[in-house]
Amino acid sequence: MNQIAFVLLERPVSWAEAAFGFAGLTLVLLVLALLSSWRGSRRRELEAALAAERAREMDDKVAEMNRQQAELMGRMQTMAEILSTRQGDLARIMAERMDGLRQQVGAGLEQNVRQTNESLGKLQERLAVIDNAQKNLTELTGEVVTLKDVLANKQARGAYGQGRMEAIIRDGLPAAFFSFQPTLSSGKRPDCLVTLPGDGRGLVIDAKFPLESFTMLREARGDEARKQASARVRADVGQHVKDIAERYFLPGETQDMALLFVPSEAIYADLHEHFDDVIQKAHRARVMIVSPSLLALAIQLMQSLVRDARMREEARVIQSEVGKLLDDVRRLGDRVDKLDNHFRQAQDDVAQIKTSAGKVTGRAEKIGALEFDDARPNEPQLPFAKAVKLKAAE
Repeated sequence: MNQIAFVLLERPVSWAEAAFGFAGLTLVLLVLALLSSWRGSRRRELEAALAAERAREMDDKVAEMNRQQAELMGRMQTMAEILSTRQGDLARIMAERMDGLRQQVGAGLEQNVRQTNESLGKLQERLAVIDNAQKNLTELTGEVVTLKDVLANKQARGAYGQGRMEAIIRDGLPAAFFSFQPTLSSGKRPDCLVTLPGDGRGLVIDAKFPLESFTMLREARGDEARKQASARVRADVGQHVKDIAERYFLPGETQDMALLFVPSEAIYADLHEHFDDVIQKAHRARVMIVSPSLLALAIQLMQSLVRDARMREEARVIQSEVGKLLDDVRRLGDRVDKLDNHFRQAQDDVAQIKTSAGKVTGRAEKIGALEFDDARPNEPQLPFAKAVKLKAAE
């Protein structure tokens, strides 16, 4: 038994020691096994307890979840009911709004249809107006062509200028202050003679402006042709101005100024823009070149002079009538004074009559206040007058 079994760490170990060692080791292992088994059982118990606790907690959680699920189902059911109610309300509101919208859309469509019909009616009316305007434009085009043909003729062009001048003068002045184609003492016959109030001399207006040279100037092509046409304009207008100054300036019979009427504003503008020397020559010759607008302005000025002259005449008539009215007022004042004297005399007479009546009334009252006693038997009766005096003396 004391034999060496093995060497451990340079120490010999016998079989007995080895046996005791193995026995101890086995006991230790057994204790460890028992301890491990106890720990395992303890762990299993703990795990079982934990598992039971977890199961209980799980059951509680499941129950809580079931409760929450039930509450959720109740809430969902309530929400479903609410949603159903809201859906019904929403459907009703949508139906009402759809009906309102349908009515509005219908009314809007009806209004749009009515407005469209009105617009179409107005459009048709405007189209009819446009058709009439087109017809009028066509007629006007024909009239313009006719007017062009008329102006191409010298006599017709002169009649056209004479007509425009006569229309302007007739519209602005009374017939007593103008005359067309009068005969002067020299035998000449101007187109118009205007007589202003307060002056016996007449103002000559000539309407025979030379338009042929201006027509040539407008139709001229090239510098040379325009130069020749411009020279003819200066020559024709200058000669016509000279003829007016020589024919119609008669001392004591006509004014020392005359008017040359141009029947076109465009020609008048061209004349002032390109032929200023002709205008200055006419001014020096005391001949004023006027367009239709300037002639109308001059006629308005003459109309003002005529109106002022008439106002002065009417003022004299009014002054005369006012003088007569003042005489009548003076006579009326004299008669009122006489009537006042009569009234004053009558008042004095009435006052005197009232005084006399007062005196008579006073005396009558005094007489009425007298007392008459019966006469004594043995006394002689006195006359009435002596009795009154005695009573008065008492």
